[in-house]
Amino acid sequence: MDRIGVDVGRKLRLEDAIEWAARNGVRHIDIQLDTGANAVTLFDDARCRAIRSSAKANGVVVALHTLSAVNVAEYSPFLSEAVDAYMRAYIEVAPKLDAEWIVVHAGYHFTADVAQRMEAGRDRLQRMVQHAERHGALLLLENLNREPENAEVHYLAHTMEEWRYYFDAIRSPSFALSFTANHAHLLPPGVEGFVAEIPLDRVKEVRLADCWRNGYEEHLVPGRGDFDFGAMFALLEGKGYRGAYTNAFGTLEEMQAARGTMAEQARLAGVMVG
Repeated sequence: MDRIGVDVGRKLRLEDAIEWAARNGVRHIDIQLDTGANAVTLFDDARCRAIRSSAKANGVVVALHTLSAVNVAEYSPFLSEAVDAYMRAYIEVAPKLDAEWIVVHAGYHFTADVAQRMEAGRDRLQRMVQHAERHGALLLLENLNREPENAEVHYLAHTMEEWRYYFDAIRSPSFALSFTANHAHLLPPGVEGFVAEIPLDRVKEVRLADCWRNGYEEHLVPGRGDFDFGAMFALLEGKGYRGAYTNAFGTLEEMQAARGTMAEQARLAGVMVG
């Protein structure tokens, strides 16, 4: 239970999210700093100190999650500089909040410019990892979801081959991986295929939601798709994974309730706790 956290996203002000987590026995939360009271520009030193103090007192670990709509593979003038500034802002605020990590993405392409977008995204991630090294932050690159075959826009790093393009090129203590298991479930290799190839020692977080096998992006409450959580826990834990899990679906209440259900599914799958 302690290893299964909750992605708060934009649902609560960060201060309120920490209090909610403490009341519900949630030990780690992911949160986005893009809008409203949580906009990254609104975190001055005094606010960060208060948040650090509250998180420590309540035994809650905070992690950050950038917006996948911001195209890390951007190469156009002005927009490219804006993406750099956006990512630097997350990196610079992370140590002030004692954030454990920042989930980042590889961006997206428009079908005709795959190679150019991948190169731009790789180069940007390399620059941002260097910035993270200077600031004591940790970036986790997430594998994103497939889009319909006839869509013009597709996320990058949604296949194992694409994801590997980035993590093979970037080696740093400030760069690791966030494995979204339900995204793997959307592709023919499935979770087993991905886990067979992932350098599991570089995975710091596994993100969870239900969905349909070989389907399309849906973050469903467990039980509303066909994802086998017990089998996934048994596979990962059997290979030595001992990192965090993060629920990312539905309401806060649904994510909280699912923590107990998932722990029970792990137990029934033979995962030893303790």
